[in-house]
Amino acid sequence: MPLLSLIRLARSASREALLETLVDTSSRLAGSELSQLYLLDDSHTRLTLSAESLDGQVSVHSATSLPSDYRGEQLLQYCLCQNRTLALDELDASLHATGFLPASLRPWRSLLCLPLPDAQGQVAGLLVSASRQRRDLTAAALLAELGGFVINQLRLLQRAEPVRTEAASAAAASGPTVTGNAYGLIGDSAGMRRVYQLLGKVLHVPITVLVRGETGTGKELVARAIHDHGSRRSQPFLVQNCAAMPENLLESELFGYRKGAFSGADRDHRGLFDAADGGTLFLDEIGDMPLSLQAKLLRVLQEGEVRPLGSTRTHRVDVRIIAASHRNLPGEVAAGRFREDLFYRLASFPIDLPPLRERGDDLLKLARHFTDKACAFLQRNASRWSEDALATLSGHDFPGNVRELKALVERAVLLCEGNELRPEHLNLAPASPRTAQTLRERLEQVERSLVLDCLRRTGGNQSQAARELGLPRRTLLYRMERLGIGPARL
Repeated sequence: MPLLSLIRLARSASREALLETLVDTSSRLAGSELSQLYLLDDSHTRLTLSAESLDGQVSVHSATSLPSDYRGEQLLQYCLCQNRTLALDELDASLHATGFLPASLRPWRSLLCLPLPDAQGQVAGLLVSASRQRRDLTAAALLAELGGFVINQLRLLQRAEPVRTEAASAAAASGPTVTGNAYGLIGDSAGMRRVYQLLGKVLHVPITVLVRGETGTGKELVARAIHDHGSRRSQPFLVQNCAAMPENLLESELFGYRKGAFSGADRDHRGLFDAADGGTLFLDEIGDMPLSLQAKLLRVLQEGEVRPLGSTRTHRVDVRIIAASHRNLPGEVAAGRFREDLFYRLASFPIDLPPLRERGDDLLKLARHFTDKACAFLQRNASRWSEDALATLSGHDFPGNVRELKALVERAVLLCEGNELRPEHLNLAPASPRTAQTLRERLEQVERSLVLDCLRRTGGNQSQAARELGLPRRTLLYRMERLGIGPARL
C-alpha cells in the first residue's frame, strides 16, 4: 500500500488529484473512517478545510472557497502553534472540543493530528485522521511524510501555473494580496498594504520587531496582530509602557525580584519576562527606557537570560520582544540617549506605520468603523455621515492620528441627537486659507507619496520603480522633477 500510494501521489498532476489521493491514502493507512487536510492561507492566519475523506467518500474544496476560522479549536491550534503531533486513543467529549469533526451518529473515539511542514520547515497545514473505534493510529510517521510531500508538490504546481495576463504576472511578482481583515486591522491604502505584507513575513519567525510610527498610529494593535496570528497565539501577550514608570519600578516590573532585595520586598515577584515566557512582550515607548535598563534588555535579547533583582543566578526565558517608539531612535542614538547596539538589535525587522494623513480613503473607513462601534456601545441606531461632515474630516490633518479620530468620532456620536453626523458635531476649526488644498494639490500630494514609496521600496532603482508604476522611465524622471523628488528625499 505505501508504494502504491507514493506512485499515485507522484502521478497526480493537479491540485485536486493530489488532495484527493492524500486524504484517501491517509484514511486507508491509518484504518480510520475520516481523514481531513487543513491548509494555511498565504498570510498564515487562517486554516481552510481543503479535502476530506469520510466513510470512503472523498470531497475536495476549491482553493478559492471562503476559508473557515478554526482559532477556537484547541486541538488544532495546539498542533499548529506547537508543531507537535497529537494522538488520542480515547477522545473524551467532556475534555476535548471536536467541533471540527463532522457530525456522526456514533461518537468519534480516536484522533490523530499531524502538523505538515513545508520545505522551509514552517507548518503549512494539518492532516487529521479520526475513527469511531478506539484504536492506536500508528501510521503517524508515514502519514507525515506523505503530507509533507503533498505540501511541496502543491507549491511546485503553484509556481508552474501559466500566467495568463500581464496583471496576473505583476500580482505574482509582488506576492499575495493581503488585506487588513486578515489581521483584524482596517485600511487598504498603499502604506497599510505594505504593513500587511511585512506582517505576513514575520508572523512565524521568532525575530524581534520594531514598530515605528507617530503617536496614535496603532503600534500596539500591530504588535497584538503579530502575536494573535503567529505561532505564539496560545501563549501570553503582555504590554509594558516604558515611559509610564520610574527606572527602579520599571526594572523590578520587567525582571522581577527576590524576597529581601529591597525594603518592602517581602516575597518573590515574577517579572514580565517570566510571565511572558513562551509568549510575547510588547515594550511600548522603548525610546524612553533609561540607559541602565537598556543594557539589561540587550542581554535578554542576546542571551535569552534574566536575572531578578536580589538574585545571583540567571535563568533562561523564551520571550518574543516587540518594541515600539514614536521617537527618532537614530537621532536618540546620535544624542547619546539610546544605546547603538540595542538599536541595531531591535531594528532587525522594522515596520513603519503611516500617519493617518497619508492613508487616503482609510480615514473614512475608520470613521465609519468607529461610528458603528460607538453606536453599538451606546445602544443607538446607526448614524450616517453627511457629505459636509466627511469633507470636514478629510480636510483635517489629524496630528493625533487614529487615536484622535476615534475620540473625535465618539464625541460626535454623543453630541448627535438624530442619526446624521454633521460638521457642528465634530468640534473642528475650519481649515485656514493657508492650509486649504485644491484638488490638484491633493492629487499631487497623493502622487508624490506613491512615487516616494515605490522608490524607497526599490532602493532608489528608477527603472524598476517605473515598471512597477506602469510608466516609461523618462516620464517617471519628469514627474520626480516636477514633484521635487531627488535622491536626498529617498
